[in-house]
Amino acid sequence: MTPSASARSEVESLRWNETLDNGTKLLIRAIRKDDVELERDFIERMSPEARRMRFLAHVNAPSEELLKSLTDLDFDRQMALVAIIDHHGKEVEIGVSRYATGADRTAGECAVTVDDDWQHRGIGTLLMRRLIEVARARGLKRLFSIDDPGNEKMQELAGDLGFSRHFDPQNPHEVVHSLDLS
Repeated sequence: MTPSASARSEVESLRWNETLDNGTKLLIRAIRKDDVELERDFIERMSPEARRMRFLAHVNAPSEELLKSLTDLDFDRQMALVAIIDHHGKEVEIGVSRYATGADRTAGECAVTVDDDWQHRGIGTLLMRRLIEVARARGLKRLFSIDDPGNEKMQELAGDLGFSRHFDPQNPHEVVHSLDLS
């Protein structure tokens, strides 16, 4: 689905330059349709465990269909922000946060993933804070994530960001983190 002109214009303006505590500079921006190779490289660098936690399934190599669904978004209902560093003149994706809303566009299911080698540096927090900011500005009332109960990193991040936590009554193998945005 093609995003509306206003959504496309808004998305193009979503750019933040950030500096990590260690001095590393990164750019957080909305994902683009032409970021397929960035996203492929990012997913392929993930450990099998990180891919399982992110997709709640075993994913070996990302399919073209999966990559398209992750980069060619309907920005009226979806958002993805990527964290990018410059590595010897080449853009490298080191993290991504995203949400997708239902038909009513009041709540969004969100996720965040950070490259294994870049974890514990505040990137997940930066990505989620920017995603929350965008979601609020776009009128969402709630963000939630569905996670593996063993994903301690996500539990810690969600707690730090103010998300509440409960087990999914229909699936005891999943935990739901929820944040009221109103």
